[in-house]
Amino acid sequence: MIPELKIHPKHFEKVLSGEKIFVVRNFDISFQVGDLLTLNEYNPKTKTYTGNSCLVYVDYILNNPKYCKKDMVIMAITPCTVLEHDMPYNPNKTTRDYSVPLATRG
Repeated sequence: MIPELKIHPKHFEKVLSGEKIFVVRNFDISFQVGDLLTLNEYNPKTKTYTGNSCLVYVDYILNNPKYCKKDMVIMAITPCTVLEHDMPYNPNKTTRDYSVPLATRG
């Protein structure tokens, strides 16, 4: 299961553009390097989701009380590209890329 997190529109746009490469979060979920996260754009003024979302890969987690508030972490993230593949996904490939297969029904 891929955790789904809220993100405000101004931050969402910066993640998509590559300008924002980290998120600061409560450590209420056991995040790990290598996890995929779904960031769902949420408008706090209207208290509704916009319908926009982005899949990101967790590259690094800083969980050090010297730099983070209690129960908080800073996660380095990279947006992913979702691709549809004609061949089965190979989880053993050795190149690092941030594309993930799109699950489709045939």
